[in-house]
Amino acid sequence: MNTEELVKAFYTEKQDFLKEYLSENPETEVGQLIKSLNLTKEQSVIMGKVMNSTLTDVFYSILLGLEGSASIGGIQERYDLKDANGNKLNDGDIGGYAYEYFQESE
Repeated sequence: MNTEELVKAFYTEKQDFLKEYLSENPETEVGQLIKSLNLTKEQSVIMGKVMNSTLTDVFYSILLGLEGSASIGGIQERYDLKDANGNKLNDGDIGGYAYEYFQESE
């Protein structure tokens, strides 16, 4: 895995969360809570936008925090990420890829 693949995996995870939360037959507590609101079609569209924006903010912030260009819990430092084989996962530009996937593709 390389830097872009790491960011893309985070983006895929975000999309999977969003799909589950807004599905007709959710299996997660969040999805069930949203479904229990019995939203109108218009409200469901707004909820989708709220959830999409929220998840984008969370995942984007975590990625920038891991890169060191934003803080995590008030602490700002660069973290070295490695896979099980010792390959560095953040040798590239996490922030650039995160922007591409989470900001430009939205």
